[in-house]
Amino acid sequence: MALHNHPMWRKPQHHQDLDHTHDHVHWAELFYDLIHVVTIFLLGNYLSHHLDLNGFLVFAGVFITLWYAWGELSIFNSIYVSTDFWHRLIMAVMICTVMFMAAAIPAIDGKGWVFFALGFAANRAMIAALYFRAQRTNSSGVSMSAAQIRNFSAFAVIFAITAFLPKPLAYWAFAAAMVATQAMYMIPGVTVLRFERFVPRLGHMAERFALLTLIVLGEGFFKLVVTLSEKGIYKVSPDVLVNFVIGGVSMFVMCWIYFDFVGNAKPKDKKVSTLVIWWLAHLVLMLCGVMVGVALAAEVKVGFWEPYPTEYAAIGCFGLAGYIAMLWVLQNVIEHRVASDFGRWDVRVFGIVLAIACFYIVPHVPSLVGNLIWGTALLSQIAIPLMRAGAKLRHD
Repeated sequence: MALHNHPMWRKPQHHQDLDHTHDHVHWAELFYDLIHVVTIFLLGNYLSHHLDLNGFLVFAGVFITLWYAWGELSIFNSIYVSTDFWHRLIMAVMICTVMFMAAAIPAIDGKGWVFFALGFAANRAMIAALYFRAQRTNSSGVSMSAAQIRNFSAFAVIFAITAFLPKPLAYWAFAAAMVATQAMYMIPGVTVLRFERFVPRLGHMAERFALLTLIVLGEGFFKLVVTLSEKGIYKVSPDVLVNFVIGGVSMFVMCWIYFDFVGNAKPKDKKVSTLVIWWLAHLVLMLCGVMVGVALAAEVKVGFWEPYPTEYAAIGCFGLAGYIAMLWVLQNVIEHRVASDFGRWDVRVFGIVLAIACFYIVPHVPSLVGNLIWGTALLSQIAIPLMRAGAKLRHD
């Protein structure tokens, strides 16, 4: 192998210019994912301690910001195959930017804000640097890269300014800038999607979504285990341990239904509307997954006969309803899967309705009953399709 073709020295190349590419994730991307394990855990802790409307809005806003810090880098890595020395250095800096953002989360509504906003600004600047390097070595993609360099550089400055604005103006300005960054992808005549070269490897992005979903749902296990360990596993009653198991199985089932029905699946076509729905549905699905993970931590705070805490029930029930709804949306924009023939719209509607109804029932019944209703909403999403498939197998 010529040295210039070695991964350490190979310049960024557009995937369409290569004879052979694969969709597998590079180790540097996986390492970047590791910092998001920490950020999501800290963000879940923040929500646990701020179970009101204002706390939820902060949680959702921070999650969306972190998700885009992950997602827009994933898009770059799906467009360009870039593994060389300078790419790795930039990735290392980007990991540090998210480290600062993560450490700022517990004090995000106070003195942590400056560090969070500056960390995100630096993250935007590093993505601009990646496109700058790609522009220098890919003449056919100059216009697309130039647009991305301009956009990310400008927004890096704007986000940095929000770090020093008085509150709550800083939050509103930051939120407006976040909306504007996404408008750059969606406004006709402005969107970078108009460039033919802005074509990610969809298989790579599908794998990226699947890996982050595993991390998001895995945080539910973190919350459960940490909560019980802090309480003292030797101090709790047997019914609390049963609830603990229910929480763990629930997170497993949420992974199960994601991967059976939509995980690692490519969009059914390359229409802009399809790609945008595929993108945003994954964002909402993961947000709801974190909500459920935080809600299940309350499983080790109550026994069978106490009502489930209302605040936790709210994020758990509506989080599950949103999660199921996004599965339904994704099923309609991905390539056909056999599992979807048995997990149709009626299964999704049943789960959504039952999850929402559970919230209104929970305050008036023991947690044993609440768990039964909520668990039925979740388990129905895999049990009914399995029964239908089993019936078909026996008939055939």
